[in-house]
Amino acid sequence: MLLAVFLIVALGYLLGSIPTGYLLVRLFRHEDIRSVGSGNIGATNVLRSGGKGLGAATFLLDVLKGAAAVWLGAFLASKLAPSMPFRDAQAVAAVSAVLGHMFPVWLRFRGGKGVATGFGVFLVAAPLAALASIGLFAVVLLLTRYVSLASILGAASFPVFAWFFVHGEKPLLYIAAQIFVASLIILKHHQNIRRLATGTESRFGARTQERKTA
Repeated sequence: MLLAVFLIVALGYLLGSIPTGYLLVRLFRHEDIRSVGSGNIGATNVLRSGGKGLGAATFLLDVLKGAAAVWLGAFLASKLAPSMPFRDAQAVAAVSAVLGHMFPVWLRFRGGKGVATGFGVFLVAAPLAALASIGLFAVVLLLTRYVSLASILGAASFPVFAWFFVHGEKPLLYIAAQIFVASLIILKHHQNIRRLATGTESRFGARTQERKTA
């Protein structure tokens, strides 16, 4: 089982650490997204930098890499450690992928905030809860136009939705992973939280943006 856990962690981290936003902007615009806008490699900063198509592609690929990490983690467990609960395997893969996205070894451990990758991992591990959270995200974004607030509330709501929407056995590790990932995403938005509190946070779609947003 130890070998299976090691492989799940390694694979999850490496998949999550693929810096899709950075790579897409480098490839198509020959720029370093870390020197633009907030300096974040996530979809929001790519979009705000003027790359609508690249922003959408970044979001999609970040979701897919998270989903792939969890699916492959459960698959590896079924082959190498059949006694390991598949939801425990999903939990280990989910945490590893989100940590990889946030702290990618390729970019000196300076990555994104984990929203899209977090959505991807839980789209496989708890699909109804993930869809409910992204629905809340969309509603908050439409009402406030604050991407950060929508991300924070969407992340915070996920463990609650998962508790009600996930049926069957819910191992402690599975629940802990949900809370841990949600907490990480919220903590990654600490600068946004300060700006929201002071009323200086930029709204999505505003013509002028603060340099350190999203």
